[in-house]
Amino acid sequence: MVVRKNIEHYCSYCAHSKPLDDEYVSCRKRGVVAVDYKCSRFKYDPLKRVPPKPKTLSENYLDSDFYIE
Repeated sequence: MVVRKNIEHYCSYCAHSKPLDDEYVSCRKRGVVAVDYKCSRFKYDPLKRVPPKPKTLSENYLDSDFYIE
């Protein structure tokens, strides 16, 4: 499993929270809090973490760039 050991303890990644919108989550322990709020009852939920978007390739390549002799 590829999981970092030092995850930021933000409520947006917590198992006790549910998203309300882009700025707030509803926490079972603390109520409505900001997504970057931190508390001592944090429990990491890997399914709530959104991976970064992949980088796009530039479209300036020619067919000759991919030719193998």
